Amino acid sequence: MFLLPAVRRVCHAAAITRCVYSSAMKPGNCRLALSCVIAALFTFTSPANGQPSAPSRAASVLDSMPHARRIDQVALSPDGTEVAYIENGELTVLALSGGASHAISVAGKLPLREVVWSADGKQLAFLADVAGDGPSAQLWTAPVDGSDPVKRAELKGYAENPRFSPDGSKLAVLFIKGMPRVAGPLQPMTPLAGVIDEKIYEQRIATVDLGINDLRTNDLNSGHLTQVTPADMYVYQYDWAPDGQSWAAIAAHGNGDANWWVARLYRVDARTGEMHEIYKPKLEMADPHVSPDGKNVAFIEGLMSDAGLTGGEIMLVRLAGGPARNLTPGIKASPSAVTWSGSERVIFAQDLDGNSSFATMSTNGGASQILWTGEELTGTASDGWEPSGSFSRDGTKIAVVRESAGTPPEIWAGTIGKWEQVTHLNTGVKPAWGETRNVHWMNSRMRVQGWLTFPKDFTPGKTYPLVVNVHGGPSHACTSHWDEGLNGAEGALGYFALCSNPRGSYGQGEAFTQGNVKDFGGGDYRDIMAGVEALTRQYPIDPKRIGIRGHSYGGYMTMWAETQTSRFAAAVAGAGLSDWLSYYGLNDIDEWMIPFFGASVYDDPAVYAKSDPMHFVKAVKTPTLILVGDRDGEVPMEQSVEWWHALKAMNVPTTLVVYPDEGHMFVKAADARDYNLRTLAWFEEWFAKAAAR
Repeated sequence: MFLLPAVRRVCHAAAITRCVYSSAMKPGNCRLALSCVIAALFTFTSPANGQPSAPSRAASVLDSMPHARRIDQVALSPDGTEVAYIENGELTVLALSGGASHAISVAGKLPLREVVWSADGKQLAFLADVAGDGPSAQLWTAPVDGSDPVKRAELKGYAENPRFSPDGSKLAVLFIKGMPRVAGPLQPMTPLAGVIDEKIYEQRIATVDLGINDLRTNDLNSGHLTQVTPADMYVYQYDWAPDGQSWAAIAAHGNGDANWWVARLYRVDARTGEMHEIYKPKLEMADPHVSPDGKNVAFIEGLMSDAGLTGGEIMLVRLAGGPARNLTPGIKASPSAVTWSGSERVIFAQDLDGNSSFATMSTNGGASQILWTGEELTGTASDGWEPSGSFSRDGTKIAVVRESAGTPPEIWAGTIGKWEQVTHLNTGVKPAWGETRNVHWMNSRMRVQGWLTFPKDFTPGKTYPLVVNVHGGPSHACTSHWDEGLNGAEGALGYFALCSNPRGSYGQGEAFTQGNVKDFGGGDYRDIMAGVEALTRQYPIDPKRIGIRGHSYGGYMTMWAETQTSRFAAAVAGAGLSDWLSYYGLNDIDEWMIPFFGASVYDDPAVYAKSDPMHFVKAVKTPTLILVGDRDGEVPMEQSVEWWHALKAMNVPTTLVVYPDEGHMFVKAADARDYNLRTLAWFEEWFAKAAAR
């Protein structure tokens, strides 16, 4: 559905223009502000129009937050002896035996991403991003022995997921030729204008024959890039079969942003591109991997609200086609990544009660065996969404980025659970917030888990505000990870911060994840509120100073919560969904809604209406800050405008901020900081007023 997930490219901006509307504005300014919301033409920066005063305590806290170095990706060599990692767009290769590391760069010092190893461990492939008005990249290979890299293709459009063929003779890559923006529904959408005749940009598997280019002269013929899969199919993920003659691919017809939720699994001829459907899932699927003997495909299927937020159960199907088999029925965890360890055994990462975990099992049956479980979010990059790892060919070794709420990210490698730290990029970086605890509470017979961050310099005997943070998704989970953003800033500001995993979240199995189907704002809302009540009894939380915030599904839940309770002193709704009927007709990704509601809003309006914030808006009394990008395709800006308009009509204190040229995920650093600053300042203002009453 809606979150903030898969591509994390940030374009730094020295200056920003935003449109702010406050309920304090005079009627004459209303028309001006509304035109600003629609056209993003004006800038309001005075405190009266919602701009936080400067200097402020919130700004001081944001400016004093620690800045850990972020690791973009780690990849383990097939034999498990070396790691390649990208940090701030720079690629380094490091021998785990203690040998010297060496950097790899390309002409122009372009930022690099998505490094992969060849099967023999002698070469790396990666993408280099080229600056310009639209996406453009170069595909490179580099010998691990330190020889010069070789440019293999110029890719005018969006590219991702390079993969060597098993024999190393070819490179495959997912490529959208001529794509005018970064792919994915989180990105800023192209504004509608004129006669609307949707142009579909399909992501296809393209290949480069590595034997054609002259490695000695670095001669490049871009014509040797061949788009293999059909022009009417959008390929989301793929994996080479071990013979190099085919791929297993997840793909769908039509608009790629919209149709991931109805994608199917195909066997693709790597020479002709001919596609044969081998599995139609009941729900969503991700992470396909062909077994070493080429007979089977392992993947994850479950109720997933967003591509890139993987969770469900591990499935197995023959590459030739046939019925799928569930290897993990009823598992009380959420597998998020899977790989093979031999042709009859899989290893997988999972979210287990809010923790990262690795497990293994035979494909011939039997229970899974836990290999390691820990509090740290453990994945292949900083800011990862779900647990994952980069494995050696035989699955016995792993490289991961480990981080927790109290420990900044570093790379660890070795045998699972016995790994050793191999980088020290963030030595001396300390959190500016208090400790974070894995907490549990009961809602009737439902056991719910979450993470509670303490205020900095917590002192027993004092009472503190609490901010309830609702994650996006809803198929997602709060984890213990290094957070220099809002969660950490809330602790640094002197608040408790709760991030809960109510039903609908990952971590307790597929039945729990499906617990909010046809029940948005029902059991999930009660789970959150039960946590507020339980923690307020257990910890020194001031009941008059409790706030709620969230983005995407969290923004929806914030809007919904304030229609159901007056418990909160303040609310911040980022990219929230206020009206299911209008949302259904406005958003770019409506296929996500059918698995959650069982039908479209036109076919079963009642199932939507019972959890529609707008139907209950007259109950709202909570001061509400509303933040949204004007080119958001997942939860369009109009949803926030509609909520702001309703609250203003009822004289509820409210401010709307619209960020020009931003999508569901903000890509401008200045806008992201402004979003955080306004959020903190809003809570500061209304908590102070609540304390004074």
